[in-house]
Amino acid sequence: MAAAADKSRKTEASKDAPAKPRRSLMVTALIALFAAAAAGGTVWYLTQGKADTHSAEAKKPNTPAPAQYFALDPAFVVNLNGPLDGPRYLQVEVQVMTRDPLALTALQTHAPAIRARLLMLFSQVEPAQIADRAGKEKLQAGALAEVQKLMKAETGNNSAEDLLFTSFVTQ
Repeated sequence: MAAAADKSRKTEASKDAPAKPRRSLMVTALIALFAAAAAGGTVWYLTQGKADTHSAEAKKPNTPAPAQYFALDPAFVVNLNGPLDGPRYLQVEVQVMTRDPLALTALQTHAPAIRARLLMLFSQVEPAQIADRAGKEKLQAGALAEVQKLMKAETGNNSAEDLLFTSFVTQ
């Protein structure tokens, strides 16, 4: 009977022994599965947040700062260079456009130098050079280049983004 009791104890013990490692293995597997799911969810959440941010930035138009204009008053009046068929004059009103408030202040500060450079440029023009639109646009581009060159020398920035003729009269 003692031998029978030993056999029953061994079979009971052998039944219990493999169950413990299976349970601990199952618990470990569940913990690993939960950790992997949490990590995957975290990665998904973080990438979705970045994607939404980038798509919102992509959808929002990149609008420039508002334009600010500085009028070089009074109007420029110069004698035109040309043949001796009588006096020829050019009267032009000029405004300089910028988007930087600091540049606007710099343009106001250097207005006398800007006026001097533009007067020299306008007085070198011949009537035939500004008879058509292309000639006027070329003069406008030259005037902008003069302003930008002066401002670059004085402030280190171009300051002027555009130069506009708001009135253009030849006689």
